[in-house]
Amino acid sequence: MLARAQDGTLLAARLLLAAALLPTGIARALNVSGFALTLAGAGMPFPNGVATAAVVVQVFGPLALILGVLPRLTGLALAVFAAVTAFVLHPFWHYVGPAAIAERTLMLADLGLAGGFLMYALSGPGALSWQGWGAGNRAPAPSPKPASAKASGKAAASRGGGKRAAGRPPARAAA
Repeated sequence: MLARAQDGTLLAARLLLAAALLPTGIARALNVSGFALTLAGAGMPFPNGVATAAVVVQVFGPLALILGVLPRLTGLALAVFAAVTAFVLHPFWHYVGPAAIAERTLMLADLGLAGGFLMYALSGPGALSWQGWGAGNRAPAPSPKPASAKASGKAAASRGGGKRAAGRPPARAAA
């Protein structure tokens, strides 16, 4: 019961984190040149290339997040993206008054998202994901024998009490 609640909570967290980036990513994908102009105005070198890379991360990252694909890579990439975005697009130290407060709030929100993405990278997506579904289809690994059972089995085999494979003659002791 607790595992199901945890998996449901992880799914809800993934959906909420993706909802923070995906709409903006789609809007930027529809106007990459406008986003590149914004980056150029912020002093970003190679604004067209950076805008294109940002759009790819901001659209495909949340989709991978929703599906639970490659959680460590996705979480780390989105955390770096959110942290870089925070410092590049929201330099509150360049502003004064209410504008500085607004930019600082946006910067802290982006840094909070980065923290959420790092938590996702560490915790994983849970069972309600592509990765969890793939893991559920595998046959369970056989449980290892305790060390005492292995030792007693070896002792029984050395006394001749061990099981033989069908069709094989018993092992002979070396002279």
